[in-house]
Amino acid sequence: MEKRRLGKSTLEVSAIGLGCMGLSHGYGQPVERQQGIALIRAAVDRGVTFFDTAEMYGPFTNEELVGEALKPVRDRVVIATKFGFDIDPKTRAARGVDSRPEHIKQVAEACLERLKTDRIDLFYQHRVDPKIPMEDVAGAVKDLIRAGKVRHFGLSEAGVQNIRRAHAVQPVTALQSEYSLWWREPETAVFPTLEELGIGFVPFSPLGRGFLTGAIDENTKFDSTDFRNNVPRFAAEARKANQALIEVIGQIADRMGITRAQLALAWVLARKPWIVPIPGTTKLHRLEENIGAAEVELNGDNLREIDRALSQVSIQGARYTEQQQKLVDRQ
Repeated sequence: MEKRRLGKSTLEVSAIGLGCMGLSHGYGQPVERQQGIALIRAAVDRGVTFFDTAEMYGPFTNEELVGEALKPVRDRVVIATKFGFDIDPKTRAARGVDSRPEHIKQVAEACLERLKTDRIDLFYQHRVDPKIPMEDVAGAVKDLIRAGKVRHFGLSEAGVQNIRRAHAVQPVTALQSEYSLWWREPETAVFPTLEELGIGFVPFSPLGRGFLTGAIDENTKFDSTDFRNNVPRFAAEARKANQALIEVIGQIADRMGITRAQLALAWVLARKPWIVPIPGTTKLHRLEENIGAAEVELNGDNLREIDRALSQVSIQGARYTEQQQKLVDRQ
């Protein structure tokens, strides 16, 4: 698979990575352990070198799964994980955010153990902690980089001011935030900042949490543990209204002889050369479909057609609940 460099850093990864969260967390029941390991190793066999996890996924179990799956090929892959939540060790429930420098370093040690590795390739702050100055967060990661335990520093869902504050202390290699055909907010202020500073961008949910594949409609029933049950954009009435987007995407994809998912991922890849999406899946055929998007080249006419089509569709429903939105930094 084609490789891409995240911004001006030395970190080079496959053009499409694998978001591993859904194997253990968020989208219903976790997959059986050996099934998850097999899927991750199948991704490696097909050229994927970039794998995304977090202590919060599970919590903890996703890192353990990723670590076991990638241990035999550790030197061939890039592993990204995240710190920044206060997780109760007994109940494994998140009690809020915690990016105190001493906590970051404790989390790093625990992540290394779960991932069965001696270094974290990309260590993201999962959510901005308003109680801790960003300079202190960046300084803690800088210490970990100097100690050889972390290679690169990342931020997730951070706004422009915090990106700049962090980058001034320890260069930020990548920002991870949601971005897709139905959520384009980062284009406004974040993209120009990333381009200016030479920071890469790693979109999560580039397939709109599965909606952009066309496999979800207003009649779809989610598992009781699936977090989409609580997302306004996935309320039945919003799903029904947003089918207009799926119809538009489908028409263009059909004409090009590709799937909706491949069109959605190819569009993300075409936006900037320093963007690396990390779609997740639990199914081998979906993994292969997603990887196939790396071979799709959208030209200027294609992109203009997609933009025209999108301008005619009004997306319904917020992407987060009010409580979830409080964890998303806007500064």
